[in-house]
Amino acid sequence: MVRNSKMYGVLCAVILPLFLLPHTDAAAVISIDLGSEWMKIGIVSPGVPMEIVLNKESKRKTPAVVAFRDGVRTFGEDAVSVGVRFPKNSYKYLLDLLGKSYDHPLVQAYKERYPYYEIVKSKRGTPEFIHDEKTRFSPEELVAQLLAKAKEFAEISHGQQISECVITVPGYFNQAERRALKESATLAGLNVLQLINDYTAIAINYGIFRRKEINETAWQALFFDMGAASTKAALVEYKRIGFDRTLGGHEMTLRLREHLIKAWEANGGSDVRASPRAMEKLLREAERLKVVLSANTEHYAQIESLLDDKDFKQLVTRAEFEELCSDLWARVAGVVERAVKAAGVGEARLIVAGGGARAPAVLQALRAAGYEPARSINADEAATMGAVYRAASLATGYKVAALNVRDAVLLPIQVIFSRNVDGTDKLIKRTLFGPMNPYPQKKVITFNKHTDDFSFNVNYAELDHIPPKELEYIAVSNLTHVSLSGVSAALTKHTGENIEHKGIKAHFNLDDSGILNLVNVEFVAEKIVSEEEDEDSTLSKIGSTISKLFSSDSDTPEKLDKPEEKQEDKPQDAEKSNATKANETTTEKQNATETEKAKPKVVMLKEPIKTNEEILTLLPLSPEQFNESKDKIKALNTIDKKRIERETALNNLEAFVVDAQMKIDMEEYAECGTSEQIEELKKICGETSEWLYEDGYEAATELFEEKLAVLKEKANPIFYKHWEHRERPEAVAAIRNMINSSKEFLKMAKNFTKESNPERDIFTSVEIEVLEKKIAETETWLNKTLKEQKALKKNEEIKLTVDSIREKMAHLDREMKYLLNKMKIWRPKTPIKKATNNKTEEVVTDAKPEKKESKKDSPVEESKKDSTADTKVNDSEKDSAADTTEPPLQLGDGNNEHSEL
Repeated sequence: MVRNSKMYGVLCAVILPLFLLPHTDAAAVISIDLGSEWMKIGIVSPGVPMEIVLNKESKRKTPAVVAFRDGVRTFGEDAVSVGVRFPKNSYKYLLDLLGKSYDHPLVQAYKERYPYYEIVKSKRGTPEFIHDEKTRFSPEELVAQLLAKAKEFAEISHGQQISECVITVPGYFNQAERRALKESATLAGLNVLQLINDYTAIAINYGIFRRKEINETAWQALFFDMGAASTKAALVEYKRIGFDRTLGGHEMTLRLREHLIKAWEANGGSDVRASPRAMEKLLREAERLKVVLSANTEHYAQIESLLDDKDFKQLVTRAEFEELCSDLWARVAGVVERAVKAAGVGEARLIVAGGGARAPAVLQALRAAGYEPARSINADEAATMGAVYRAASLATGYKVAALNVRDAVLLPIQVIFSRNVDGTDKLIKRTLFGPMNPYPQKKVITFNKHTDDFSFNVNYAELDHIPPKELEYIAVSNLTHVSLSGVSAALTKHTGENIEHKGIKAHFNLDDSGILNLVNVEFVAEKIVSEEEDEDSTLSKIGSTISKLFSSDSDTPEKLDKPEEKQEDKPQDAEKSNATKANETTTEKQNATETEKAKPKVVMLKEPIKTNEEILTLLPLSPEQFNESKDKIKALNTIDKKRIERETALNNLEAFVVDAQMKIDMEEYAECGTSEQIEELKKICGETSEWLYEDGYEAATELFEEKLAVLKEKANPIFYKHWEHRERPEAVAAIRNMINSSKEFLKMAKNFTKESNPERDIFTSVEIEVLEKKIAETETWLNKTLKEQKALKKNEEIKLTVDSIREKMAHLDREMKYLLNKMKIWRPKTPIKKATNNKTEEVVTDAKPEKKESKKDSPVEESKKDSTADTKVNDSEKDSAADTTEPPLQLGDGNNEHSEL
């Protein structure tokens, strides 16, 4: 959790500029809030603010469900729908199974809640779903598929590849559970930047919008998060949290389902528990009923054809629902009280999150405990957005201020080893990471009494602060057994009168995902060396060698000596004073050097110790098992890809057939083709449609694409002609408008030649002639081809195409633009007085233009540049152009009405 007030104040201050300045090489990064029931995805990418990723139904959250039916894999709402009809094929609430052995209490509870799953013990000792005779799925593989789907949603939404993520986890997750989730992410092709505790992510999200409240005065915020499967309370800025991993909204749903089962049986219904489909219907109806009763005092549960073609209808009141869960409400207050009591604070603002906290009885239980719940955050998305803020700070390519977030250890870790004391082996315990120690953090354990190979265990320490019920879910307290070899050899190698042994040091790291790692083990000693030994040491020899590499044979001492400075310009007294100071300094340095030589030097000696680490909890996937799971998921992805390609090809063919049949029945399309073409197209469309409805749906993707290509070959010439006839009038109007505008401009331009206006000779006669010729050619071509086109039938070859009109407009536009640009940069000539033979003469020169004219020798050269702009010249501009007493002509400012062609 976020640890102390000052740190939290910094946290709130630095998150704000997270997405302001992404570098050009920044890649998109996502957060995944993976819960027992739902998953939400956040994303940050260059140029896009942090936001929630929408799924294919444009919803902000997706059910964490994956289903398989008839070779088709589905996710989210589609998978939920499959689960209603085929419960065994739809896998949900998978987070509760990660990192647990088959005999774990939560796994056994899972089997009781969902008896239709066939769950067996795998070779690793973990639960494994038997899907069919050939296929089995581990929880890691199923969760990996969910994470891969979240990755796909983000990639489709933002059009770029995603490789890095931050994933939220319940704060009570132990080492095995955290490792299992990271393995699932790796199988999904994701690099996990951090596994962040969900309450920490919520605290980050809460803090960034309340930076004005954060100052040097410490304050506390108590976050109460009730999800589907668990409930957590975190007191930010202090060192304790409370949790109850089996208290959640789903437990309420299960009790409500049991109530509906009893009502069904009381009304004479048959054994509903024997029908997986009926049980799944009751579970979904109980979930809906729970949500409705949060806002209503009573509501009917209704299920059509629940079992044996009999409908079910039962009125349930909120009072009945609260009575069913009466023992849960006390546990709600207990979670909060444990967090507050352990932290030793008096007051803290309570912020609620999670869907389960919407139940009125939950809020009432919190008020009874003395807290007024505040709904000042988005309960569903707070963790997702907080995690994506964290992802942006960890990802490369984003210019982000330092974000100092440190969580706290819930399950303390210790090292246990034996030591021989007076001939008896004594068990020694050393705390490595105590309760509420901040992490990430590195720790070192020193064994200074061992002279031979030995071993030690890494275990969970005393868990007195954990409720007894929660201790059952931790299951195994032993984490790893570490054996060390080569200890005696290392001691023997570094033995002598001037060597002092400092012991065997084991370096541990608890990373920011809360996962413990043994970094290395080494023997350490200190050696006292004399000056002579130090000079002859290996390091000295290496230093001498390196020094020689950077010098040459010519660098002799004589050449390196510096010449003496001349003192001629300095006063004599100052010169003497400087000499005295120099002598004193030299004496002090000599004394210091002699003292250093007298001191013995200490050299640190290190020797690596070979370690063999044996994991005593759930074993991680072996390389073979990992590759097997990876290949299984890859095969499923390949099947999905081929299925999507086939469905796309089928949909494209169906859509084109329907579209073509509809169009050729319309007169405006029919007249664009000959009677033979229309009949042939109708025949092909009919045959293709009939083939699709009979046995075409089972055809291969390539056959769909082939039939679509044949259809397009016959239909596109007709559709093209229709498009040409429809678009031509607008194109003709556009080119006529350009011709008229060009004529107006030409009329004005003729007044700015040397012949007509010497003071404003902007254009040459050649330029005027070229434009006039181009206008005439364009107008003649248009009139001629338009007349020819009108004489043709609509199903005949097009004479006047839209593309040809665009090409002519582009040619005329280039000529116009050349003259317009020349007009913009032209400046009037100014007289300059010049003295010649005691006489003053006026010389007319061009004024220096404000910006240098680009080199354009002729309209022909300028015509090489493409443009599609348009030009207009109005009467007021022509008048101003003719007035030679006005300032120089300038086009393109905000007041003139010339627009580019």
